[in-house]
Amino acid sequence: MMLKSFSMLLCCSLLAASGLTGCTGAKPAPAGHRSTAKSSDASPPAFGPPPTKDDRPVIVAFGDSLTAGYGAPAGRSYPDYLQRDLNARGYRYRVVNAGISGNTTKDGVSRVDRIVAMHPVVTIVAFGGNDGLRGIPIADSEKNLNTILSTLRKAHIKIILGGITLPPNYGKIYISKFDAMYAKLARQYHVPLLPFMLQNVYGVPGDIQSDDTHATAKGNKQVAKNFLPLLLPMLHKSA
Repeated sequence: MMLKSFSMLLCCSLLAASGLTGCTGAKPAPAGHRSTAKSSDASPPAFGPPPTKDDRPVIVAFGDSLTAGYGAPAGRSYPDYLQRDLNARGYRYRVVNAGISGNTTKDGVSRVDRIVAMHPVVTIVAFGGNDGLRGIPIADSEKNLNTILSTLRKAHIKIILGGITLPPNYGKIYISKFDAMYAKLARQYHVPLLPFMLQNVYGVPGDIQSDDTHATAKGNKQVAKNFLPLLLPMLHKSA
C-alpha cells in the first residue's frame, strides 16, 4: 500500500478537511464542510430528494471526505463517477453521495438511520480514517462500525465496506490492528471489502491532490472503478 510515503496521507488533509489542524501547511475547511459535488446524471448529495421524480433504486455512498469528494471539482467525486459507470453499463440506479468531510465512525452512527430511511439497495460504508488520526481507540471505532453495519443489515440493505490505512508514524502494531478491523468486520458480516479505497490512486501522478491525501477528479474516477467489481454483482440490469 505504499506506506513509506503515507506519512502525509490522511495525517494532513483529512484533518484539514475536518476543520482541525495539526500539520504544517494544512488548510482547514470551514466547519461543517460538505462536498458540493454534483453532476447531471447523479442525484443530489446527502439526503435531499431529487429535484424531479426519480424511481430508480438507490445506492448510497456513506462516508467522510474521501466519499464527499473534498477538494475535487463539483461533479467529480467517486460517487459521481460511479453513477456514470453504472449509466454507461445500462444499470438503472441512482447513486447518492452521503459523504461529509471530517466525519468519524461516531458521526456515521448518528447518521445511519437517515441512510436507512432512504431505503437503498446497497450502501458503501467508508469510515475510519479520522478515527485513527485522532487516536480514537480501535475498539471504539470497531464498535461504531459494528453498529452501522448491523443497522444496515437489519434493514436488509446490501453492504460494501471500504477501508483506509494510517501513516507509518502511528506504529506498526496500531496500524496492523487498525487494518485488521476492516477485515474482521467484513468476515463477521459476510460483506465484500475494498481494503484500501485509494488503491491504484495513491502515488499515481495526477491522481492525488497536493495535500497528498484526497483524490483528484482523475483519482476519484479510479476509486469508483475500485468499487465497481464489488458493486455490480449486487445489482440487476433492466431488461
